[in-house]
Amino acid sequence: MRAVIQRVSEADCKVDGLVTGNIGIGFLVLLGIEETDTDEDLQWLAQKITNLRVFGDENGLMNKALVDVNGEILLISQFTLFAQTKKGNRPSFIRAAKPDKAIPLYEKMIAALEGTTGKKIKVGIFGADMKVGLVNDGPVTIIMDTKNKEY
Repeated sequence: MRAVIQRVSEADCKVDGLVTGNIGIGFLVLLGIEETDTDEDLQWLAQKITNLRVFGDENGLMNKALVDVNGEILLISQFTLFAQTKKGNRPSFIRAAKPDKAIPLYEKMIAALEGTTGKKIKVGIFGADMKVGLVNDGPVTIIMDTKNKEY
């Protein structure tokens, strides 16, 4: 699994002009699921996202986690995070999981994040043409990959 985590002061997702999810302070998480991903990858990533200390403390240092700031998560599925661009100019998405594997893992990620944060996770619509808006706070953007945990 690959995640792009952006610290935001607000974010939203719209499909066909209708808001499917919106948050205030928290994380916009773009999530890519690979064919080889497992429940173990999912649990590791959910814990890392929830406990990521990138919110400012009273001294302005990035020392607080999502729960410490009463933050929310907007989770967006994004298969293009597994784009391969080595050959030519048209990306290949062969490593991205097909919907029959990706959808159940995406739904499990929603449940895992709800369990670790104690809050309802806001979402887009899997496979839809989504319009995602955000105000990146910082900017702070972190990339995590379960196949490269030192990333």
